[in-house]
Amino acid sequence: MEKSIQCVPGIERLNIFGVRHLSPAASFHLLQLLEHVQPRCVLIEGPSDADDIIGYLTDSRVKPPVALLAYTADLPVETVAYPYAEYSPEYQAMLWAKKHRAVCRFIDLPAGALLCGKKSEEDAEGLADFYTFSARLHSEVARLDGAVNFDDYFEKNFEHNLNEGSYNAALTLESHEMRQLIEPAREDAYNLVREAHMARCVQQAIDEGFAPDEIVVVTGAYHAQRLRATAPMTDDELASLPRRESKITLMPYSFYRLSARSGYGAGNNAPAYYQMMWDCMQAGQAEDLPNRYMTALGRHVRENGGYCGTSNVIEAVRLARGLAYMKDGNMPTLADMHDAAIACIGNGDASAVVTAFAAIDVGTKFGELPEGMSQTSVQDDFNRELRRLKLEKYKSTVATELELDLRENIRVKSEEAAFADLNRSTFLNRLAFLGIGFATKLAIRQDDATWREKWVLRWSPEVEIQLVESVLKGETIELAAAYELKERLTDCGDVAIAANLITSACVCKLTGTISSALAVLQRLTADSSDFIKTAGACFAISQLIQYGDLRKFDTAPLVPLLAQLFLRGALLMVEYAGCNDQAASEAAGAINAMHIVSQENYEIIDDTAWIAELRILAQRDDRNAKLSGLAFAILLERNLIDEDFCAKEVSRRLSPGIPADIGAGWFEGMSMRNRYALLSRTNLWKELDAYIAGLDDDEFKRSVVFLRRAFANFALKEKSSAAQLLGEIWAMDAGDASIMLQAPLDEDEVQALDELNDFDFDI
Repeated sequence: MEKSIQCVPGIERLNIFGVRHLSPAASFHLLQLLEHVQPRCVLIEGPSDADDIIGYLTDSRVKPPVALLAYTADLPVETVAYPYAEYSPEYQAMLWAKKHRAVCRFIDLPAGALLCGKKSEEDAEGLADFYTFSARLHSEVARLDGAVNFDDYFEKNFEHNLNEGSYNAALTLESHEMRQLIEPAREDAYNLVREAHMARCVQQAIDEGFAPDEIVVVTGAYHAQRLRATAPMTDDELASLPRRESKITLMPYSFYRLSARSGYGAGNNAPAYYQMMWDCMQAGQAEDLPNRYMTALGRHVRENGGYCGTSNVIEAVRLARGLAYMKDGNMPTLADMHDAAIACIGNGDASAVVTAFAAIDVGTKFGELPEGMSQTSVQDDFNRELRRLKLEKYKSTVATELELDLRENIRVKSEEAAFADLNRSTFLNRLAFLGIGFATKLAIRQDDATWREKWVLRWSPEVEIQLVESVLKGETIELAAAYELKERLTDCGDVAIAANLITSACVCKLTGTISSALAVLQRLTADSSDFIKTAGACFAISQLIQYGDLRKFDTAPLVPLLAQLFLRGALLMVEYAGCNDQAASEAAGAINAMHIVSQENYEIIDDTAWIAELRILAQRDDRNAKLSGLAFAILLERNLIDEDFCAKEVSRRLSPGIPADIGAGWFEGMSMRNRYALLSRTNLWKELDAYIAGLDDDEFKRSVVFLRRAFANFALKEKSSAAQLLGEIWAMDAGDASIMLQAPLDEDEVQALDELNDFDFDI
């Protein structure tokens, strides 16, 4: 790879322009070079099989930032993106070539080979060390120059240097010297292969008849000097490259995604600031950048409730220029302007301007592509659905809430309008099911959950990548979601997951897959031995049946399955109730869910079997006391326990021979249900009072923990009622008892409760 390509006559006259990606100054100087050279051929670093995309990128309807995205045509999906802002030198070179009718091509490895360049885990560790060393070296260069960091150093020495012909020579030399310092630590063979392919493309252009001085090569400065001394890749070497089948598309991009803070390695910290710099350069007013920046910053502070007068802006500009002068700079860098803004606009408080920095430095701008321009079918379907459902305004980098009412709107004429929100819900649920991050569903109160949905919608370049990845599952969002559902069903071995998949099939209106999903759930139900998961599945199917009319799908096939699930869950309950206290909380939720199902679907489920199992659990002493108490409370609530049996059971459960934690735990479980039924039975409270009075000190301490937990869930009115009941039992005035029992704790009482933290409950 180190052979020279000097054998090509005139290669020394080749114009190689080394750039830093997303550099306004690079674009400024590159355009100067292009105007001077007037090349017939422009070669740009980018996937060599993406030349057709250049025509789309330079379409006047395209609004940067945008990105060329290459992705594998099979799973697992790998992607590589080439983002372009308006001020990207590669993008400006394409525009110049189109305007001047010059041939324009990409010269990097084909996309399939680039995608095979992904590193193994072992390589990734070595590469991380390599980049750490590189970053440390760049930081040292910045320190020696007196800069805050390397971005500050680069802006001062390169972005502000608009002297004609100086940028390329200086950056190419510095990058080459940095590479010589870095690569002995770890030479990157992948870059050598890429450079050999670039050299091959250069030689091909020369062989086609383009003179070397009629060619301009635009590549990263890291490659510029090495490219002149690299032998072109041979046909055999090209054929031997590993590669994966790949496809290429265009996608909108955002300033945030371009920013280094989003994790994009070749970005910068302030894409919106550099756009402002580019605008100043284009207007021939580069020196006006500090004025524009501080004005924008001050406006943002005022618009968001802060104070910033004209004098603050003027003083901030003056201070920024002074800071630059002190560091031998001819213009303030962004770091200088930050320091000046904190001092003059934030009055020394960085927090007063930090939000403005984010807005003016990074910005919220995102790119636009005309419909159908080099996009996948799923991307096109996504955009069509946004228009059909009138969701286009939500395609923004700013997160926005959307509230949906799924009920039919009878005040409109067309069916489409009548069910607009329901159709939106279907679309957003499909996106969420596919893992496409455009839509995130928010939790709402259960009493509103039947007809209301709340979503947060936010577009990002990652959304476009997720859409592209989904094309491997289907041509549209609906087909991709159906494929995803079938794949999950194939791997499903969990009754709760299967029930959730049926829910997804219904809310996503994937009717063609519901029958197979039901078959999977029915098979898993017969084998299920997990009460928690079975109860969860039962509740999920019950909810679907209850709200099927709202979602406009046929619930008839769900009815026999619910009956089967419910009976299975009922029969598993007593055995599972032998769990410990930690598992009892989850089990209590499952029992409550089963009871809701029994109440809402009494015509479908076997309520007799459910009651029988509750009676067994309520009377068993070898099951978790909290769960036995809960079962007893449900029976009490349904008037299935008479007063005599209630008194006997309470007396038995709260007798002196019962350990304090078990007795109090049983009461805690019983207090989880209908408090009215509990508060209406005076005998129960007499038994509780007698039980507590008979405990010794250690037993009392054990019981307090469970009793406090039980009463913590009582409403204020319920606590007052309980206090009045106890007042009657103690022959006190009910009002006085209520005041006494609900009065704030004194210091001794607080200390006594704190001591329970150190009490050994295992004794």
